Amino acid sequence: MTNKIYYLASCDTCRKIIKTLPNPDRLEFHDIRQNPITVEALEEMHSLSGSYEALFSNKAQLYKSMDLKNRSLTEEDFKKYILEHYTFLSRPVFIIDDKIYIGNTQKNILEVIKVLS
Repeated sequence: MTNKIYYLASCDTCRKIIKTLPNPDRLEFHDIRQNPITVEALEEMHSLSGSYEALFSNKAQLYKSMDLKNRSLTEEDFKKYILEHYTFLSRPVFIIDDKIYIGNTQKNILEVIKVLS
């Protein structure tokens, strides 16, 4: 399995994180705006994370503008929204050595740096 990062090239946070990565050549870069997430890629993320909700970003502006916080979203809803619009994927998502790292928390990024070192 290829090590991957799903990110948004226009996202300042993603760019800062990428600059800190050791051995970035070990990763296949996947800009989710230029190259939308496929059902297969999302299924791989889901199988590693255990849920679509774990992959879903409730910080997205669309989440607020669509008033999704006032709805009871199911796993199928999370899947549908992530596939419909890239902004709903919590970023960045790393898949390294069959393990998934979701989001930009400091703990997560430190783990990714350690694994890539």
